[in-house]
Amino acid sequence: MRHADRPVLVTPREHLYRRREGDFVSHWSGALGEPAAVYGERITSIDEVVLRRWDPTRSKLGAALANGWEGPLPRDGERWLYLGASTGSTASHVADLVGMDGFVFAVEKSLRPFARLLALAQRYPNLGPLLGDARDPMAYLPIVPRVDGVYLDVSQPDQVEIALANARWFLRPAGAVVLALKTASMGRERSAREHLLDATRQLETATEVEETLSLEPYHKRHFLIGARPTGRLYRPEDRPPTTRPARPAGRRS
Repeated sequence: MRHADRPVLVTPREHLYRRREGDFVSHWSGALGEPAAVYGERITSIDEVVLRRWDPTRSKLGAALANGWEGPLPRDGERWLYLGASTGSTASHVADLVGMDGFVFAVEKSLRPFARLLALAQRYPNLGPLLGDARDPMAYLPIVPRVDGVYLDVSQPDQVEIALANARWFLRPAGAVVLALKTASMGRERSAREHLLDATRQLETATEVEETLSLEPYHKRHFLIGARPTGRLYRPEDRPPTTRPARPAGRRS
């Protein structure tokens, strides 16, 4: 690879790299898994760091990066709650970004993708799969501590409510909510932009929305929304922050 074509580190606190490829900027994460590739993505290396190309057609967060996302991102040493992790394509990149000092609690309710997520976790020491329904955060409340970010990618009409419910129980006051909004799941009787407007209004009852971005052409009728919690998110009966993450059952030591 020519020096001019090498991926460039975005910031010291993010294991995220950019590379100019003609008119397109590709994104790469510093791989923690061994072997590195998770879903057939391209692999390269720079300065002894193995990098995985973030395929925007396979990942909503990858599509947002390709479209110029400037909202919240997982950073080194952070803990994130990932809701709707499926087989772990995007969750593995999030695990790359938080690094060995961070952790990703990955919730998935369907057994078939969860089995693949479990296998992936054997290669990622900072990825903890949880078999559960994101609509029922109380089920994993004893396992998941306060986190720095909540990322949600579920195809449900009440996806905003699910995001807020989990943020209420798990998100630190200085954390972030990142929501991959699938407007097709919210009904076809309204336009994607109308659903986006409704979603942002709902989020603004308890958060401050920082960024909204269309994921076209990679994912039709999808948007990524980034928000920060306000005092309206939390209720007096919510638990106090915990200081140490519990390891999900079945994790290797």
